[in-house]
Amino acid sequence: MFWQTSRFRIDLRTPRVMGIVNITPDSFSDGGQHATTAAALRHCEQLIEEGVDILDIGGESSRPGSDPVSLEDELARVVPVLKAAATLGVPLSVDTCKPAVMRAALDLGVDIVNDIAALGQPGALEAVAAHPQCGVCLMHMRGEPKTMQAGEPVYGDVVGEVAAFLQQRADVVRRAGVAAERITLDPGIGFGKTTAHNLALLTRQRELLALGYPLLVGWSRKRTLGDVTGRPVGDRVVASVAAALAAATHGARVLRVHDVAATVDALKVWGIAGLGDVGNILLQHNPRPQLSAGNNE
Repeated sequence: MFWQTSRFRIDLRTPRVMGIVNITPDSFSDGGQHATTAAALRHCEQLIEEGVDILDIGGESSRPGSDPVSLEDELARVVPVLKAAATLGVPLSVDTCKPAVMRAALDLGVDIVNDIAALGQPGALEAVAAHPQCGVCLMHMRGEPKTMQAGEPVYGDVVGEVAAFLQQRADVVRRAGVAAERITLDPGIGFGKTTAHNLALLTRQRELLALGYPLLVGWSRKRTLGDVTGRPVGDRVVASVAAALAAATHGARVLRVHDVAATVDALKVWGIAGLGDVGNILLQHNPRPQLSAGNNE
């Protein structure tokens, strides 16, 4: 299993760690910590040292209740970081739902468009479809960040409804000419869902694999983990790593996390325990999974 992106064909036979780089003042967990270009680039370099496989760079918070950011502000935040990070030798993802930001990022050589709106904004599908081979992640979200957790989200069967939405969006993207190997899907943990919904998506996650695409999952520091453990957002590292391992055990191939070093270490142990001899071989000969550059090699 591979994920074709602009510059890299990413081997997904083992789970990959996507490190979060928020260039925002108001993200729920690390808002303001990496809000300048210099700070964001230092964070990128730190995550690479910790063993990250993919950097996910965003300039607009999608936390519940967040206000939208203007196109001009988002471009000002992300473009300088993306331009510099493109020289770091790892796949880059841009976390945005704005078509103009997608186009600017892809013009800089960014590898992946990670869109919480599943390319639903006017022009977003066209921006990705026009690119010869960038990767894309399509996420499920009920509503929009400003209002998605207002009231109590209601589903008849959350797993079935999320699966149906993701299948429909993947079909639309495929019909636009985007190859299947460029697509991953994200169930959208915490995006218009209650704790019970999120936990159902974890325990029944394998049902989403029937859609035929790799799963990208983001549990890192989410409120559901606080509801389960009783811990505030700053004390959810252990719970986040446990959720990432649970997601990997249920078939997730990309884990979007804040705590890269802890997740990488945990996956090394998980690999030995879960993959037996194959895991030992992978870890002995390839301690940090390598990504092959090029088109379809």
